[in-house]
Amino acid sequence: MYFKSTFFEDYHINDKRVTLGRTITETDFVVHAGHTGDFFPHHMDEEWCKKQPFGQRIAHGTMIFSIGIGLTASEINPEAFSKGYDRMRFVKPVHIGDTIHSEITISEKGDAKRPEMGTVTEHVEIINQRGEVVLVCDHLLLAKKK
Repeated sequence: MYFKSTFFEDYHINDKRVTLGRTITETDFVVHAGHTGDFFPHHMDEEWCKKQPFGQRIAHGTMIFSIGIGLTASEINPEAFSKGYDRMRFVKPVHIGDTIHSEITISEKGDAKRPEMGTVTEHVEIINQRGEVVLVCDHLLLAKKK
């Protein structure tokens, strides 16, 4: 991880970056359940899941969001900060042993309330090892202008 100043003017529509991958483990399930209190059988009960149509444990959507967004944090930009996330959707289930990575595309730019800032939207797709999109969201940024 390193610092890289990226100002509003440096973001360009359709610019894209791709992260490294990360394999989801049973430990991830247990730790996330402990952090959130979400011990629903869909995530934690292997035998119960075998009897369900999906046949195996499903990763917490919030965990996949957290890990997928964490993968994007390879550089620190002191010129921008996150305003949050919009339009998040859990598109496909993720299971133990799946490997995910994130693809980030600059999709929108605009003015901010403060004239010295601009808004940038990064469209984030979290993708599994089969090339299937499993989660999508838009990351909203405020970036300093030069």
